[in-house]
Amino acid sequence: MATNQNISVSIAGRPYRMAVNREEEETVRRASEIVNRTIIKYSKSFEYKDNQDLFAMVALQHVAESIRLEEEKSYREKEMEKKLMEIDSLLTSHVEKI
Repeated sequence: MATNQNISVSIAGRPYRMAVNREEEETVRRASEIVNRTIIKYSKSFEYKDNQDLFAMVALQHVAESIRLEEEKSYREKEMEKKLMEIDSLLTSHVEKI
């Protein structure tokens, strides 16, 4: 059974408290580190008025990457299904010959 615990992560220097499952704590902490690194990278590379601009760019980058990965996963699943159907067809024809 998953138990929630309160943790605090810092993003752009601001602490955020949140309740997460113990199993998710490491993932959430790693995610906050990635967000912070990306914010620092963008702050050095782009002009921005305030942190909101940086947050928007980080959100856009990570959502675009998530969409790309989902599309790649979907493509791979379709290709795997196609290959499995080919294998099934070959096995069925071989069994029918026996």
